[in-house]
Amino acid sequence: MPVTFVIIGAGSRGMTYSQYAKHYPDDMQIVGVADCRTLRAQRAQKTFNIPDSHVFSDWRDVAAVEKFADAAIIATQDKDHKEPAVALAKKGYHILLEKPMATTEEDCLEIVSCCKENSVLLAVCHVLKYTPQAMKIKELIDCGAIGQVVNIQHLEPIGFWHYGHSYVRGNWRREDESSFCLMTKSCHDLDLICYWMGRSKCVKVSSFGQLTHFTKEHKPEGAANRCLDCKVEKECPYSAVKLYLNQVKQGNTHWPVDVVVDIPDIESVTEALRTGPYGRCVYDCDNDVVTHQVVNLQFDQGQTVSFTMVAFTESVCRREVKVHGTMGELTCKFGGPVYQYDFRTRKMITHSPELSNAPAGLSGHGGADYRTIRSFLKALQTGDSSLLSTGPEESLRSHLLVFAAEKARKENRVISLSL
Repeated sequence: MPVTFVIIGAGSRGMTYSQYAKHYPDDMQIVGVADCRTLRAQRAQKTFNIPDSHVFSDWRDVAAVEKFADAAIIATQDKDHKEPAVALAKKGYHILLEKPMATTEEDCLEIVSCCKENSVLLAVCHVLKYTPQAMKIKELIDCGAIGQVVNIQHLEPIGFWHYGHSYVRGNWRREDESSFCLMTKSCHDLDLICYWMGRSKCVKVSSFGQLTHFTKEHKPEGAANRCLDCKVEKECPYSAVKLYLNQVKQGNTHWPVDVVVDIPDIESVTEALRTGPYGRCVYDCDNDVVTHQVVNLQFDQGQTVSFTMVAFTESVCRREVKVHGTMGELTCKFGGPVYQYDFRTRKMITHSPELSNAPAGLSGHGGADYRTIRSFLKALQTGDSSLLSTGPEESLRSHLLVFAAEKARKENRVISLSL
């Protein structure tokens, strides 16, 4: 029998995980959807042939009726994770929860506690753990290929236009409406670092960062409040015309264009840029989250880690990592090989992780989207929660580290931990 799911939030991520049901209907079936946006709920209903009785405009309506699915995919906005996760866990739904788990320590703790109390499986979508590069690095560390890990350097290059889209104009631009940038963008990365460090625990953290460039003081002379009206738009790297309208003209109606409008055609996108948030000048928005941040970590055996998140990059989200051990080092740009230099032989070994066999719609993050939902399904089918790399305890530990790092940044001090 397939595992049945209800989608809570039928946006980009909710629909991505749900695609597994289209390719493997014997393992997964979508039987319900809740989304306040009528068009997105209707799209999910049509895609998965969901009956009218299981199409809802509010997740609360799902919680109010008798349980009708085995599990819930919760992919609402970040601040709206806790309430549906807790309510549906109490109803007995297993929970596949988009990252971040929640935007406060208290909410994260409540979600984990509630899932445990109600004996439901919780997996947080830290999909980077399921990338072939991350898994290969973990394998090489654990087998002692580079001796004892002494230091990790990890980089998250957000991408200049991606940052402008999501963190200046978009849903994650303000901490009071979403959360701080280290949580919304890079909780993935702190989670990866904890994954690679294994049983070692972080004992100290410091952090520095701020909002740079995307402020009114940097608005070019002659620039308008909206890109459609701007005389200097053609010279601006953050032009909404280039990012959205020109993409539609070239035939791209997927991300990021489909975030701007539900029906991504020329007329709709033009109107959205004329009246909506994505047409605003990036120097004239209400954003307040940082553009760059460094996090320094010390672990309980003296190991050190430095993590950098930065907006101003050509590369978009293609992580880079160096792992320095006593017997060798590992280097990798995600999407490519993992290089191992052995100090003993003075030779370089190239590890080429196997290519993703993910079907269409699930190939994101190097096939990690596919492996994330597959692992969750296998854990449900077998009752073996050890099949998950993103279970409640691991995810909670890394989330608490992210909160501590942001506290260190805001208070300009080193935080001591007992995680």
